[in-house]
Amino acid sequence: MDVFASDDFNVTRSLSSLLKLAVPSGYADVAILTAAGLTSVAWLLREHTWDKPDPYRYIYYERPQADDAARHGANATTRNIAQRLEELGKDAVVFFGSQSGRGERFAHRLTRELHQRFCLEALTADLSDFDPESIAQIPRDKIAIFILSTYGDGDPSDNATAFLDWLTRLPKDSLSSLRYGIFGLGNSDYPHYNRVVDVSDAALVKCDAQRLATVGRADDATGTTTEDFLAWTEELFAFFHDRLLLEEHEASYDASLEVVEDDSLQLADLHAGEPVHLVKGTGKSAAVSPIKALPIQRSCDLFASAGRRCLHLELDLNDQPQVKYRTGDHLAVWPVNPDQEVERLISVLGLSERRHVPITVRALDPAGKVKVPTPLTIDTLFRHYLEICAPIPRDILRSLVQFAPSPATKTFLLEKSKDKDTYSHFLSTTHVNIGRLLELATACEAGTTWSNLPVSYLIETLPRTQPRYYSISSSSVISPRRPSITVSVSDTLLVGPTPSSIPGLATNFLLALSRADDAGHPQHPDGLTYSMPDPVRTLAGCRVHAHVRQSKFRLPVQASCPLVMIASGTGLAPFRAFIAERLRLQTVGKPVGAMLLFFGCRRPDEDYIYRDELEEMEAALRGKLRVVTAFSRQEEGKRAYVQDRVRERGSEVVSMLTDDANLYFCGRAAMARDAGTAVSEAMRSEKGWDETQTREWSEGMKRTRKWQEDVWG
Repeated sequence: MDVFASDDFNVTRSLSSLLKLAVPSGYADVAILTAAGLTSVAWLLREHTWDKPDPYRYIYYERPQADDAARHGANATTRNIAQRLEELGKDAVVFFGSQSGRGERFAHRLTRELHQRFCLEALTADLSDFDPESIAQIPRDKIAIFILSTYGDGDPSDNATAFLDWLTRLPKDSLSSLRYGIFGLGNSDYPHYNRVVDVSDAALVKCDAQRLATVGRADDATGTTTEDFLAWTEELFAFFHDRLLLEEHEASYDASLEVVEDDSLQLADLHAGEPVHLVKGTGKSAAVSPIKALPIQRSCDLFASAGRRCLHLELDLNDQPQVKYRTGDHLAVWPVNPDQEVERLISVLGLSERRHVPITVRALDPAGKVKVPTPLTIDTLFRHYLEICAPIPRDILRSLVQFAPSPATKTFLLEKSKDKDTYSHFLSTTHVNIGRLLELATACEAGTTWSNLPVSYLIETLPRTQPRYYSISSSSVISPRRPSITVSVSDTLLVGPTPSSIPGLATNFLLALSRADDAGHPQHPDGLTYSMPDPVRTLAGCRVHAHVRQSKFRLPVQASCPLVMIASGTGLAPFRAFIAERLRLQTVGKPVGAMLLFFGCRRPDEDYIYRDELEEMEAALRGKLRVVTAFSRQEEGKRAYVQDRVRERGSEVVSMLTDDANLYFCGRAAMARDAGTAVSEAMRSEKGWDETQTREWSEGMKRTRKWQEDVWG
């Protein structure tokens, strides 16, 4: 089985003796000196041999970063935000602390709306671009707005960590001149829902800062993040109008970008789909690896049933020595939009004849940034750099009214966006993305195009393409150059009169690659196609742009440490790697600790992934591994979830945790929350603890990394 297959290991041999300088007295001495000389020559020529730079490095790494560095060099003249606002003549600053990019998108959207509705000049600012101490220097005649995301166990985003540390250490009454608004993005399936915004607001209030509106909180668990943000902005704008007496104007589009065609540019000058991603740090300290076009070496279906499918994919790192992973890391996959959606959008915009004309994109504001690489073509922009398949928020329909090509189109947009419930029903019954929306709006007017809709509007409004992250399901000890991922092909079912679904972007791209023909062309079972009009053919041969992101989800250093692992669905992926690595260690004579795996899925004969492997490893580990299953949709017998099995085996779980076991959860956040509650209840019951003691125990486990979670959704 693949889980037991081993790659060749590099063996480092130490020198048994040191060479001594001496006059050669025989053939042996001559041979030694000759070898030393050749080694010296090779060292001097290393840049022309094994250290020769990757000739395509500019494609994946240097060129996007060089462009971004040039923009930063032109714009970032100071780390003092108060000074920067004065230099640019700005009335407000909208800070964002964001990991996935959603908070940043909201910040840019709010900046545009402040200008369009109140003629307020605002600066969008990454919290890590400025010294937190300078926030205290923002004068009272300016406004600061904070959009802050909460992740994991109530943690701030990476770019907001320094800000939160500074803010929570401030003495009372130290921000009395600061006027602010604050909005949080979180998920109530996690135990510390919106903790970052709550802690930040409490600290701001303690420091006597003046809040302009109630604290806004978005809840991703309910799928209302955008609507929550819109409701909060309306309250904020009402304060601006009613209390600050700012004159409100009818919102109209005012471009912040300039898009210019340039036929003089050559193909070699253009970005051709290489991802734009900033790698902070280099070498061993980098949190993510360089982005590379990695070939898919092997793929297979773990299961395929009506409307559901799960893939096992293995990628080849042998030609990419800079890309390394450790057991527990994540693989980030950069998706490509399908031809059908690219063609739809280009056609409805009336850009078919201009799709391959080179364009440059430039920020009109000196402080502005361009979120896509430039120069490029319209085709490349829509295929690789914008999320054209993403659902469209309700407020975008209202802003599209000004570009409507006919009165009937305008009526359609206004009717669909008139209130939250109407639009929610529209989304639940209709596949809506930007191209489909524009097409639907003009469905009764054959040949009508949205020729008045600027490309700059789409760049500003649509999200930038983001990678999708998958837990690596292989062990770096066993397969150091062949990481695998476990992919559930996701389609969102619609409830309209005609059954239909919305295909997941990255998972269906990977599905097509897994079915590639002998020439490496993606083949999707439902007809989605993926053209790669890339002159340097970086994705030829069934490749995908990907990088490795370091994770804190790690096996303990001591192999003898017991493990309690709780997973559902594809959350089994990292535990497959954990168990396989423990088996390898046992095979070479290392003592390994006891392992207890709880795994939940629907049915044993439908979606019990890696079942044969788990059974073989359980037998090979000779009592060191126990697998406990929970099936939620069995036709016979009682349905069960993993938290039910945890409760049933509470004494066993408590015994292992008392013996210093590590506790792991992987899967959906709701599962981890419920299973975590079951573990805490078992500890409380078995130990006779009260609620405070139980909470202190769980917090201590998390603080010391004995309780780890890799969760989503």
